[in-house]
Amino acid sequence: MAVAAQTYEQVMMQLRQGQYQPVYLLYGDEPYYIDRVTEYVEDHILDEAAKAFDQVTLYGKDLPDGSIAEAVMQARGFAMFGGMKVVIVREAQTLTKWDALSAYLAAPQPQSILLIAYKKTNPPALKDSPNMIQMQSVPLRDYQVAGWITRYIEEWNRQQKKQPGEDVKIDPRVAQILADHLGTNLSQIVLSLQKLVDGRPPGKNIIDAELVERNVGISKDFNNFALQEALRDGDVVKANRIVRYFASSKDHPIQKELPVLFSFFANLMLFHYLPDKTNERAVAAALKISPFVVRNYAQAAKRFSAGKTFRIISYFRETDARSKGIGTGSATEEDLWKELIYKILH
Repeated sequence: MAVAAQTYEQVMMQLRQGQYQPVYLLYGDEPYYIDRVTEYVEDHILDEAAKAFDQVTLYGKDLPDGSIAEAVMQARGFAMFGGMKVVIVREAQTLTKWDALSAYLAAPQPQSILLIAYKKTNPPALKDSPNMIQMQSVPLRDYQVAGWITRYIEEWNRQQKKQPGEDVKIDPRVAQILADHLGTNLSQIVLSLQKLVDGRPPGKNIIDAELVERNVGISKDFNNFALQEALRDGDVVKANRIVRYFASSKDHPIQKELPVLFSFFANLMLFHYLPDKTNERAVAAALKISPFVVRNYAQAAKRFSAGKTFRIISYFRETDARSKGIGTGSATEEDLWKELIYKILH
């Protein structure tokens, strides 16, 4: 029976339980999960003494003729002291010849682990085998990032064995601000979260906006989430203060911030036509957003009708074109922002 592709969580659970497969093929465009599994195998399967003799790390670019054959040969060998042998192939996406692996899968060495880290979407064409685990590492979508951040902090608490009352929590609003600012690069997100966890003052167990501003450099007052709230509330002064800050900061170019704000109004248009707007979980699932921000849409819908929202979306298209130099004239980024905010709120 063929073994179905597994998730990162499934692969890690089995590894931690000591349930090993002869071959692991990790592939996809998101390097974070591939690196985490690789590092676990590298660090935890063998003890330090055995690693010197029975753990081999190879790189795709260094393998002869672009072939996996040398890695397979290493995996076929026996461990020096009768235990496990670990062979890791990093950057395997540079390889072009996989026949040796196809043959090996029919009768692998049961005391070996051959792990192949292939950082591209399309893996080599291999037949499914009960001797091989495949794991696809897929980048997060924008709407998944805030939830992922919250789960990461929860997992960090478990790994640190925090007792109730000692565990670190993250403000949902802050998770959304981080998601809007950091994008979907998980390695960058984890680096920022580690700065926040490590940068907490003694006794502070909540990651809030002030901690983010101090350690990551995202202003607690001048960010896209705050701009959405200002527009939702019809706060002209606050909205203009935020876009002036955007226009004066190299960290907030209009081409970076405009799509985030646009997605808010695109979702608001969808919200207007949902049959049930009272069930927050159903709304979150339909709009593919965090349940935390559903109330923002409910409030914004009272200010912006479906017709007005439709017109606002057209304003974004105009502003996007002008920000790229089409019909801009002498308008600066601040001018474009101010004109957009005026049209949205009037």
